Order: sequence, then structure tokens, then C-alpha cells
Amino acid sequence: MHPYNRLPSSGHSTPSPPGSPLRSPRYRHSRSKGRFTPAQPGRTLAQRVAWLLLSCLLRRQGVFLFAPLIYISGMLLYMGTVKFDVVPVIKHRPAPGSVYRSPQLYEKLRPDMDADNSSADAISTIWKHSYKGGEWKPCINQSAGGLPESNGYIYVEANGGLNQQRTSICNAVAVAGFLNATLVIPNFHFHSIWRDPSKFRDIYDEEFFIKTLENDVRIVDKIPGYVMERFDNNMSNVYNFRVKAWSPIRYYKDAILPKLLEEKVIRISPFANRLSFDAPPAVQRLRCLANYAALRFSTPILSLGKSLVARMKEHSVKNGGKYISVHLRFEEDMVAFSCCVFDGGEQEKLDMIAAREKGWRGKFTKPGRVIRPGSIRINGKCPLTPLEVGLMLRGMGFDKSTSIYLASGKIYNGEKTMAPLLEMFPQLKTKEMLASEEELVPYKNYSSRMAAIDYTVCLHSEVFVTTQGGNFPHFLMGHRRYMYGGHSKTIRPDKRKLALIFDNPNLGWKNFKRQMLNMRSHSDSKGFELKRPNDSIYSFPCPDCMCHRNKTEDSRSSSAT
Repeated sequence: MHPYNRLPSSGHSTPSPPGSPLRSPRYRHSRSKGRFTPAQPGRTLAQRVAWLLLSCLLRRQGVFLFAPLIYISGMLLYMGTVKFDVVPVIKHRPAPGSVYRSPQLYEKLRPDMDADNSSADAISTIWKHSYKGGEWKPCINQSAGGLPESNGYIYVEANGGLNQQRTSICNAVAVAGFLNATLVIPNFHFHSIWRDPSKFRDIYDEEFFIKTLENDVRIVDKIPGYVMERFDNNMSNVYNFRVKAWSPIRYYKDAILPKLLEEKVIRISPFANRLSFDAPPAVQRLRCLANYAALRFSTPILSLGKSLVARMKEHSVKNGGKYISVHLRFEEDMVAFSCCVFDGGEQEKLDMIAAREKGWRGKFTKPGRVIRPGSIRINGKCPLTPLEVGLMLRGMGFDKSTSIYLASGKIYNGEKTMAPLLEMFPQLKTKEMLASEEELVPYKNYSSRMAAIDYTVCLHSEVFVTTQGGNFPHFLMGHRRYMYGGHSKTIRPDKRKLALIFDNPNLGWKNFKRQMLNMRSHSDSKGFELKRPNDSIYSFPCPDCMCHRNKTEDSRSSSAT
């Protein structure tokens, strides 16, 4: 054997290292065919091609580097066959609340609503919640003694509609009593919106008002002539205070009383909302006395109102004389002021522009002012339409036989908008339906007097439904609490929730009804509410105007009767 030489060869042959052992014949045979293509019988041609491609790709992995190029080439070939003159249509869903969808929901719910016979006697079973400590009773103390010498005369101008004027009257009584002044019967300011020239005695019983308050506040119908001579018998010469809204009662003592003592006559104009809701008990007592005891509608209004109440009870005899009253605010001026969009189309748009310009010249067209009807609706600021009121009440369990009194002015586009409500509640009545033409003649052109008639009928209903904020429902809720043991017996819907519900035309009847019944139950639980700081005593008379009646008193009164 020759030794192994690591140096390069110099021409002499050098033995090579031993070779590797031979592999098996089967392995050599398969390797020559390819590692992933073993010869297996029964394969189809397609399978063999697939295996061949896969083998090539795995052997030549660099091919994957060309995959993006192949994809781009394919896309370019495809795009070459597309016509670019066809623009794709993108469907844009309107923002929530921007479209009035309640008619679509009505059409969806109507078959199931008409077929639903599960409603019990809702009007007799609606009020289940009771105050845990018992009911409340009216409790206003009236003075018995005489009054000291007056410090002078206070003359106020009450502006606004019926119930805003009512606020001014009650606050004027409270201020006059606090300052030991003589109150002149308030003058009603003529407003361009309500356009009612009525005087105090046209709406309220003036003699009864003066008589009820005679031991608490001096009240006269006019300032004596010898006093007015100092001012040339001209009220515009009397010093006028421009009082800020919601001023505390101390302001009147510090700023107004000294001037009253000096001049003996002062004027406050305008006077709506010029006294803070929070005041000492003595001031609150005078407010209660004025609102719940002294202010009584004039004999003609009260007489007609009571007649309509009797007719409504007769009309609803199937329900034990119980009826629902609904305060509907869908007059043209309310729709215009809300800036909401409904289903009236171009004509509605033109009508609303004209109404805004007539009532609030330039207010809605100021530069930079942006109006978003969809946001207004979603925030619950749109007035409920007659259709929406009907849907809500049917969902709350009131069926077609329910008697409804509708308190409202002239409904915008009434023939069209009132049709669905009348379909759902054919027993609906208005003062125009209940009273004869002759009975309404003295009130036709006087919005405040007509509102006083509505107020009377709503006050005596089993259920009162408010659909929009304002002084009318707020005063009514307080007055009903005063009359019905502290419970307002009022349905106050959550208009934000309603807006979302009415915006879903795919909602089913059972789901809709469940949500409406929950809303009704919530109104029942909120029937008893005590006045909190900054709340109005005209909406929440407990505890300033009412005393707590415990269960012992209730049992005594029931046993005595």
C-alpha cells in the first residue's frame, strides 16, 4: 500500500481516497426520476402534471420572486377588458334622523297592530305607581288679618302666550306681596305670534282674583288719577325697570323697593320669567295661592270648558267616562321654528321658509348659522307628528275604542297629517268637533281664550299626553299634581328614544310595543316628583303648595266617608 500524499502531484500517479459505498438500485432509480415524482401506478395525467409543477417550484424556489410580477401582469390584462366609461354606483345611507321614516314604520307595523287583541283596559290600569309615604293634599295657608299701608303701586306687562302670562301674574303677586306694594291688574302685551288682544278680565275672573288675595296682596284694576297726575296721566312717563331674567327676590328689595318708596309708582316691562324659581317660603306661598287658588278662568270660558268635559265623559262611557287628552304641537309656526324636515317635499320647504321669515325675520338666515335637521330630530327636538303620536299610543296599549281629546291649534297640512291618527283612533275629538259653531264664535280669533278651553278639558282627563315642551304642559302637570294627590297622571315620552325607534322602519310590532310599554311605565313612576332647586313651583307643587298625607289620614278619611 502506498501512503496518502497531501502535496500536489508532480506527474506521478497518486491513489485516490476510497469512494462511497454504492446505493441501492431502487434508490438510484427513483433519484433519476425526480425526488417528488415516484412512479406510482394509477395516477391520471392531470395529477402527474400537478406533481411535476410542484416539483419544479420546490426545486426552483426563485420562481416565487416572479409571483408579484405574474399577478400584476394578470391584473393589467384584466383591466384592459374593462370599460372605464361606466362609473360604479355607491349607495350612501342617509345619516340617522335626516329622513322622516315614520310613515314607512307605520306601514310595516299596521297589519300586526290591527291584529293585536292583547291590549287590556289600558286607560283604567295605567296608573299603578303610588308614593311610598302616601299621597299629598293641597295645603296653602291664607292670611286672616289686614294689610299694612302700601308702599306704592307696581304695574307689570305680561308678555307671551296664555301660560307665560300666567307665570307673570303669579310672580307679580309674589313680588307685590314681598314688597308690601299694591299690584295693578297686569296688562297683557300684544304679541306678533299669538296676536291676541285679550285683557285680563277676558280670560280670568278678575273679581274672584282680587277677592281671593285681599288679605295677602292689595290688587286694583287701575292706578288712582291723583297719582297719575304726577306723570301727566301717561304710563310711559313712569320709571321702567328692565329686570334680568330669573332675578332673585333680594334684587327687588335692594334695587326696586327704594325707587318704589320714592316714586310711589314703578313699571316692570317685560315681566315674564323675571323672578327666580328659588325663593323664601313666604314668596312661594304667594305663588301657590295665586296659581292654584286665585286664578280662575272667566265664567264664559269656564262654563264652555266644563260642558266639553261633560261631553267627553259621555262620549267615553264605554271606558267609564275616562278619556285621554293630547297636547299636539304641530302647527305651522312650531314646525317652522323647529327647522325639522318631514314628508311635505318642496311645498313644505317653501311654507317653512315663509313662516320663519314672517315670525322671526332674519333669525334663521344669519351668516354662519348651520341648521342640521337630522341632528335636531335625533336630539328629540322635533315636534311629534300626529302619525307618531298615534303609533306611540297604540304601542302603549290604547286601542281603537279609546276616546281622545286633542288640544291643538291649526295643524299644519291637517287633512294629510291627521289622517293616520284618525285611522288609529276614530274616537278622537277636538273642541271644534265637540262644540257648536255658535259656542265657539266668541273665542275664534283669540288664541289665549281657545288655549284656556283646551286647558280646562285636559285638566280633567284621566291621562294627559305631552308631545312637546312649553308652558302649557308644564302648568298642566303641576295643576294635575295639585288636583290628583301629587301624581301628574301624565305621559311624558322620551323623544330621543322615540326618534331612534321611528328611524328604524324594520322594527317589529312586538319589539315596538315592548319599548312603548316601558316608556309608559316610566311616566307612571315619574308621576310623583318633588320640587328640586331651580325647578318651577308651577310644575312641581310638592312640597311648597301641598302637605304630605300619611296613610293614617287616608284611613281616617275613608272610614269617615
